[in-house]
Amino acid sequence: MIDQQRQQPDKAYETRRRRAGIAGFLVGLVGAVAFFGFFPGLPHVIDVGALLVALAVGLAGRWGCQAWVGRVGRKRGGTA
Repeated sequence: MIDQQRQQPDKAYETRRRRAGIAGFLVGLVGAVAFFGFFPGLPHVIDVGALLVALAVGLAGRWGCQAWVGRVGRKRGGTA
């Protein structure tokens, strides 16, 4: 019974952290693709290099959001 109560906050924390990671990845990916597609002065071509940079930006956004959620969880006394 006590183990189940301890797992619930951990599961909620992991779910929050996973959702933040997905959101951060998508925002970074779409933002980078939009930057390369619509920024004036750049060729309006999305090539392989732009897609690789967009993936890298998405991964950096995912990492940043997960770190932010972990830091907020520690401040609130969570299980981070």
